[in-house]
Amino acid sequence: MFSKILIANRGEIAVRILRACREMGISTVAVYSEADRDALHVSLADEAICIGSAPVSESYLNMTAILTAASITGSEAIHPGYGLLSENAEFADLCRTCGITFIGPPAEVISEMGDKDAARRMMQEAGVPVIPGSEVVDTLKAAFAAAHEIGFPLLVKARSGGGGRGIRLVEREEDFENAWRTASAEAQASFGDGGVYLEKYLYPAKHIEMQLLCDKDGNCVTLGERECTVQRHHQKLLEESPSPAISESIRKKMQEAALKAAKACGYVGAGTVEFLYYDEKFYFMEMNTRLQVEHPVTELVTGLDLVKWQIRIAAGIPLNFTQKEVIPSGHALECRINAEDPEHGFLPSCGTIRLLHIPGGPCVRFDTALYQGYTVPPFYDSMIGKLIVASSSREEAIRKMRTALCELIIDGIHHNVGLQLQILDDPTFRNGTYRTDFMDLLMKEK
Repeated sequence: MFSKILIANRGEIAVRILRACREMGISTVAVYSEADRDALHVSLADEAICIGSAPVSESYLNMTAILTAASITGSEAIHPGYGLLSENAEFADLCRTCGITFIGPPAEVISEMGDKDAARRMMQEAGVPVIPGSEVVDTLKAAFAAAHEIGFPLLVKARSGGGGRGIRLVEREEDFENAWRTASAEAQASFGDGGVYLEKYLYPAKHIEMQLLCDKDGNCVTLGERECTVQRHHQKLLEESPSPAISESIRKKMQEAALKAAKACGYVGAGTVEFLYYDEKFYFMEMNTRLQVEHPVTELVTGLDLVKWQIRIAAGIPLNFTQKEVIPSGHALECRINAEDPEHGFLPSCGTIRLLHIPGGPCVRFDTALYQGYTVPPFYDSMIGKLIVASSSREEAIRKMRTALCELIIDGIHHNVGLQLQILDDPTFRNGTYRTDFMDLLMKEK
């Protein structure tokens, strides 16, 4: 087992990893930007090193600075968390070159799965159902030919990256050229790769993902699904497990497909296969080669600590349980708490936390890096916490989440707690039939 791990991230996920390491008896090194000097993860770590100024390009994406920090502190491994460098194949490869363990899959797997076009082709060969679409289209002429074959509406999607960038919906042929050009330009600016492909637009649908754990000995298990359909502009707002929408037979087929996907790419570590569920069928969307933001809902229904298992697997420790021993129980919900103002166009919010009250009780968890007196900086992602609850049934879990949200107090900034309550109170959400048009319909009602 590792004796010291560097956490190459910030915010609540850095705190989450630090706590897991501490429980495992592993020393920790935090890296931070100048804007995060007073951040919680800095004070909790055994050691902390400033790696640059506020912009992520000069700090949390500065591979040289992070690897230097790992080297001078004698860190044996680096945990990238999610976002930032977590799906950066170059960084994973540099860690390997420097003799530092990257806590995640091999660089080659990250690269293969990060290329959405290559991933689609690999899944097709492995017998995993994929959404009808094209390969990468490099010219406008080829793009138009593929679009006519697929039919409108369709999506123009970036080959690389994620987070909703490099995606354009095209409902009419006359809008296609502009969408193709702008999606490619955005992908180039965001990911350094302007390659795009086309995909049939299945809407409204369900967004369901399967959690995987795979060790270095080839053992792989699925830990059940998460329903991630409540999204705004391709950004998830609320997740739950299990999904209220799929049957046991569909669940089993999804699990089998996820295992095929993992075997096809030689996956190692914690990963997630995302599916679109439409018209009683499911289709592969992409594979996330990292820990997911919403991993706590899986932890609460399985009793497994995914961060600890990431670390164990990276250290070469095999899984000590089989698929038959994974028996999810109860129902879990997660609400992402964002520093933004839903009443004024979701403008980002920053400022000093004047009062913070965190709800408690059995199976109530708030993953955050906030503390009273902390100043939320304007430079980073708007998510400031995740409220997670679990209970024996979905109905009870919804009531518990409502109670916890009503008790949560974050004074000093705008946030989206009120919007989360509105989601929970909506009849379509409560009966579990909500689909990917849910937030659009909800916002029109306001």
